[in-house]
Amino acid sequence: MNLTEFKQALSKSSPPAGVAPPLEALWWAAKDDWDKAHTIVMKQESSDAAWVHAYLHRVEGDLDNAGYWYRKARRPAASSTLPEEWDAIAAALLEETQTS
Repeated sequence: MNLTEFKQALSKSSPPAGVAPPLEALWWAAKDDWDKAHTIVMKQESSDAAWVHAYLHRVEGDLDNAGYWYRKARRPAASSTLPEEWDAIAAALLEETQTS
């Protein structure tokens, strides 16, 4: 699945089958269900989940908490717009699934 296909899946009522939890959380975030997205990443311990977690706290406006999660993800704090960051995270995570 590529970024375009993933974004097209936002028209559906549930995320694409078989996507990893961080991608599922991003999908819910794009559907404006922050709580569901947050619940998903809170249960994960991967750096990918931490990256999505950071994004979610940035969406929320809690930049201190976002900073903590960027550090846990070993990623620099984003300075792009939220939609640009969502695209960047989704593209990177989708690419990982293609190479693994």
